[in-house]
Amino acid sequence: MELTWLAIIASLCMGIGAVLVFVFAVKKNYFRNLEDAKYQVFWSDVEELVDSPQAEKKEKKEGEEDEDPGETRA
Repeated sequence: MELTWLAIIASLCMGIGAVLVFVFAVKKNYFRNLEDAKYQVFWSDVEELVDSPQAEKKEKKEGEEDEDPGETRA
């Protein structure tokens, strides 16, 4: 019987703790712009995809400029 009361008290303490954390988060405006976080993650992924081909082109151009144009490859 003691374990049952201990389990009930522990679950009530965890529930009250969760409610307190939720109230704290609401008061600090942590739930204000939930949609913005989703779009920030999405657009950062898109920027990486768009920027990566341009970076590869720049690296290829820089590599070609270093070579001597009169030099022939065998």
